[in-house]
Amino acid sequence: MKIFTGVVISKKMDKTATVAVERVVVHPLYKKRFKRSKKYHVQDDFGVEVGQRVQFVACKPISKSKRWKIIEDKKGSSKDKTK
Repeated sequence: MKIFTGVVISKKMDKTATVAVERVVVHPLYKKRFKRSKKYHVQDDFGVEVGQRVQFVACKPISKSKRWKIIEDKKGSSKDKTK
């Protein structure tokens, strides 16, 4: 079971968060590194907010596009840090 980590980019739907996962890819010929991102619709039982980092895993299909659920929300994100 693979655990994905991403940032919540939208919270407009009820009980659903859109999470963007970025990964670094190396070009096979030129060896340049660049970022690729993919968006996932994730079941939100924690009540996360936009900009928060979350971890999620695959689960049984909840709806047509939701096959993921949040297992942990990272409370110590850069948005929440105060001095």
